[in-house]
Amino acid sequence: MAAVFTDSNFDVEVLKADKLSVIDFWAPWCGPCLALGPTIDALSKDYEGKVNVGKVNVDENPNLSINYGVTSIPCVLFIKDGQVVDKQVGAAPKNVFDKKIQKILGL
Repeated sequence: MAAVFTDSNFDVEVLKADKLSVIDFWAPWCGPCLALGPTIDALSKDYEGKVNVGKVNVDENPNLSINYGVTSIPCVLFIKDGQVVDKQVGAAPKNVFDKKIQKILGL
């Protein structure tokens, strides 16, 4: 299951993490976000221990959305060493995320 990131734990769990973080910005009223949910959960299982995969509910954590300029959801940010290194706006098939993760990790 994907982790839950919030305004209060984002700094420690994502920005100070020693591995790549894949963060899905979503909301429960967003149809495409709900459709993407199982893909995010699958990525968290596939990359367990190697990649930090989680979700940010934009309604409950508005500061994160503002800080990262998230204006459309779903929006998946790829953060490594505290910096956004890639981004996927809109739902996409799992292989799109796999390719981005593998490219960032140099696999």
